[in-house]
Amino acid sequence: MPDDKELAFTPAWKLREMVVARKVSPVELAELYLRRIEALDPKLHSYLTVMADEALASARAAESRLGRDKGGSLGPLYGVPISIKDLELTRGVRTTLGSYAYRDRVPDTDSIVVERVRRSGAVILGKTNTPEFGLYASTENKLGEPCRNPWDASRTAGGSSGGAGAALAAGLCPIAVGSDGGGSIRIPCCFNGVVGIKPTQGRVPRYGGYGVPAPNQFAQSGPMANTVRDVAILLQVLSGFDARDPGSLRAPAPDVLTGLDKGV
Repeated sequence: MPDDKELAFTPAWKLREMVVARKVSPVELAELYLRRIEALDPKLHSYLTVMADEALASARAAESRLGRDKGGSLGPLYGVPISIKDLELTRGVRTTLGSYAYRDRVPDTDSIVVERVRRSGAVILGKTNTPEFGLYASTENKLGEPCRNPWDASRTAGGSSGGAGAALAAGLCPIAVGSDGGGSIRIPCCFNGVVGIKPTQGRVPRYGGYGVPAPNQFAQSGPMANTVRDVAILLQVLSGFDARDPGSLRAPAPDVLTGLDKGV
């Protein structure tokens, strides 16, 4: 078994394999990342809301199901902790959009993206920091301290998915959902040394993805991680038509994992 730091930076795809093989439990993984968040995030401010109780409950449910399922029907991120940028609606969990005006808002529905993350079997650790309405290239707002770069805490983590980028680089989650209109995934990936992609417009439905139950005409929710394979897996999870977003692409999403091992 790897030590805690090595486990924290293990790729999400490998963590899923370890969970299914019963080499590590979803509860152990959730507890590991929650400990790291508690220890490191007071300096980094990568999370706006930590969902400790919800994460542990989800991890326990995942652990219980493992005893009844050999892995064939388990989702591609089963038991893997994940963070969600705080522009996505999360049912029963504070969704601020990085705005002081929405500091106490708790929606009663999930965005399509969060629905799909839950369906993949992932365990949501919390909501990552974003500038107000995701409109800036650094992650600062009136809800608290600016998000800091784990490589040098005197510097910015970029934006607007700066919280996700910082959390990944610091080992506070193994995989993350960000969003990008004009660089909001790409800038934090560059600043923090992680991997991400802005999907083709319409590839990922965005109903509920800007904090409101409406389609988005410009930005795209998208995957961020420490490895290309993890980004590809999460993009596959998030992609596909949904009638609630008339701008989402009706053509079947391509299998982005095909040829990955061959470098094509």
